[in-house]
Amino acid sequence: MFYGLVIFISAFLIFLVQPLIAKQILPWFGGSAAVWGTCLLFFQTALLAGYAYADAVNRWLTIRRQVILHTALLLLAALTMPIIAAEHWRPSGEEEPISRIIGLLIATIGLPYFLLATTTPLVGSWYWRRYQQSAPYRLFALSNFASLLALLGFPLLMEPWIGNREIALLWSGLFVVFAILCATLGWSTVRHAQRTFTSEQIGSEAQSGSGHLFIESPKSPLPDWLFWIGLSALGSAMLLGVSSHLTQNISSAPLLWVVPLSLYLVTFIISFDHPRWYVRPLFLPLAAALVPLMAWLSDSLELAMVTPVYAAGLFIVCMVCHGELARLKPHPSRLTVFYLSISVGGALGSLLMAVVAPFVFDGYYELYAALIAAAVIGVGLKIGRSSASRWAFRTTAVLVLAAVCATSWESIRDYRRDIRFIERDFYGVVRTRDVRSEVTFRSMIHGAISHGGQLMNEGLEMTASSYFGPTSGYGRLFASMPPGPKRIGIVGLGAGALAVYARPGDHWVFYEISPAVVRAARAEFTFLEKMQGSHEIVLGDGRLALEREPARQFDVLALDAFSGDSIPSHLVTKEAMEIYMKHLKPDGVIVLQATNRFVDLLPVARNLADAHGLTAVLISDTPQFDSGADYWLSMTDQVIMTRNPKILQAEPIRSAAQAIAKSPRVPMFTDDYINLISILKR
Repeated sequence: MFYGLVIFISAFLIFLVQPLIAKQILPWFGGSAAVWGTCLLFFQTALLAGYAYADAVNRWLTIRRQVILHTALLLLAALTMPIIAAEHWRPSGEEEPISRIIGLLIATIGLPYFLLATTTPLVGSWYWRRYQQSAPYRLFALSNFASLLALLGFPLLMEPWIGNREIALLWSGLFVVFAILCATLGWSTVRHAQRTFTSEQIGSEAQSGSGHLFIESPKSPLPDWLFWIGLSALGSAMLLGVSSHLTQNISSAPLLWVVPLSLYLVTFIISFDHPRWYVRPLFLPLAAALVPLMAWLSDSLELAMVTPVYAAGLFIVCMVCHGELARLKPHPSRLTVFYLSISVGGALGSLLMAVVAPFVFDGYYELYAALIAAAVIGVGLKIGRSSASRWAFRTTAVLVLAAVCATSWESIRDYRRDIRFIERDFYGVVRTRDVRSEVTFRSMIHGAISHGGQLMNEGLEMTASSYFGPTSGYGRLFASMPPGPKRIGIVGLGAGALAVYARPGDHWVFYEISPAVVRAARAEFTFLEKMQGSHEIVLGDGRLALEREPARQFDVLALDAFSGDSIPSHLVTKEAMEIYMKHLKPDGVIVLQATNRFVDLLPVARNLADAHGLTAVLISDTPQFDSGADYWLSMTDQVIMTRNPKILQAEPIRSAAQAIAKSPRVPMFTDDYINLISILKR
């Protein structure tokens, strides 16, 4: 069917371009998990604009004028190909990232994406005008099926074999094909439509009926569109909340973007394919069990257990939202209004999670808000035919709401307990907390992970601590280096704990993307104030800053830029390594922080070292705690890469160095290709 083909292609293109363009710009914005959330905000808003356009032209223009306007816009969009982000959008470090990302997306894919977004409701209305013999709602399920194919195909089939630029060119060519097909379909509809309806005539058709069976939902004092918007907003909010939770703790990469989005889309496909798939007696009890469980596990770092629970919870809650939406779908004469309301809800949920929540909350509390909203929606559902069954359901829903509120409140209290400093920006939440024993240790917490700290007792402030102790890779490296002034580059400031190794005459350059981290390091710690030698702080993404700067001739370049436990994937690619080598002395050393609970960076480091003639060794440090007195030290894995044999043969390194095996399963990572599955720890 021609209509189904056009809708299928448009949906495929919509959801292929989402991870494609987000991956293009991810290295420009520090690999932050918030990049994907901001992109989702744009996608949902553009979808809203597309659905509003479809509703407006369906209301106010004849079918012929609709096709004339749409053909002209399709031609204009085809002239903007290919969709490759212009270099002038790269940030310099001072820009506000959310508005810059939105501007970049509008300039790069704005008009094509907008027109693709109009396709499902607009072509659905054309279909109804032409045939008037079957409801076009299954076309909505078809579009979501195409979306799912694109989402899964990008990380599993395309990304491993085709570069980002090549995929962008293929997408651009397919868009031109889509534009031709869509315009052809429009003119075919004009020729074959039985008659052209005004909005008043469509309304009279809906009143008189035309042989279609639609289940009328129970009447409510609230308009239908409020329920459509609320249910859609909740599904969107849950999507962003779960996606953010995963990407903050593992990696901001397409694989972890598309899994939650795929679950979200599957629920649309199932719900709108046929009413029999949404079984209320099954999904509502599952949601009542999983929503409180998600709140209870929200602060757990055992992602092997948490991830399946969150995936199941996202699927079940979205199944309820979209199943209830399908039950409330109106007569096809109100098709574009229905789609418009769904897109308003999707954009609203994204806006609340991606923009409003970071502005209102100083910590990651938006997931709790989404879970509470899910429980509130449950209380508002009308279930049961008898008063007794309605009372039982309402009582259960209220109990679930109370459990979610109590669990969320307790988790937030734990999150803030003993916190001295807390600040949130685009790149994460930074907190400081004191641990008091015989000595006081103040740690900096980024996400849920400690990123260095300082002993606060008089005379102990410049003691090596946390991941940078005397027997760590850093400690052994600085003990092995010859005396004399050195130039040191550090990508990732943290608390500034590495500064304990600075010596007179040294010049240290710290690259830090998060202004909140810089403020915390200066306000809560004294490393920068007390360090020997001189230092400077370059605000902005370390990789981009190094790319812009002339060669620094560093003796040591340290890569320690983690947010939570999320790996900085854009810092461990072939292109990034080429930038580092430009700044490194011929006998200099690169140190990579490889400590991670979920991914194994060692084979990645080995590939990068081999490509540039460096030898890579692992220093794995497990401090021997003396009756708890050295609790400020942490277990850590650090990789030292150099072509200087004297450094590797020095006793502090030689006695602890371990060879890194080359893994045939892990190819070279590039900006176009990062295979996260290959480095996940079991």
